[in-house]
Amino acid sequence: MTLRTGHEKPVYVRLRETIANGILSGRYNDGDPLPSVRALAADEQANPLTVAKAYQGFQDEGLVIVKRGVGLFVAPGARSRLKESERSRFLSEEWPAIRERMDRLGIDPAQLLDRERA
Repeated sequence: MTLRTGHEKPVYVRLRETIANGILSGRYNDGDPLPSVRALAADEQANPLTVAKAYQGFQDEGLVIVKRGVGLFVAPGARSRLKESERSRFLSEEWPAIRERMDRLGIDPAQLLDRERA
């Protein structure tokens, strides 16, 4: 039996993760155009207003820029800023719970590293 502690994420959060993952993975590089609100809404089967809200959050953070009449683009330096903020969030919010679970299950971090090298 696997214990799960989280609930399914809201659409807005999943859209933010989709966009962020695209930037972090290099699918969208600095200066690259992003899918239009309507195109992303269709791809993700989401409400266009929800997609617009997700894009607005990235715009407010300076990770996305709007060129009127042209579209949305990844801002210069967005990947490095996003990577740093995701790293900080992981270490402060996710890692403590992972480490606690590893301790409960008796998993030594060295074992994980050894498994990766094998």
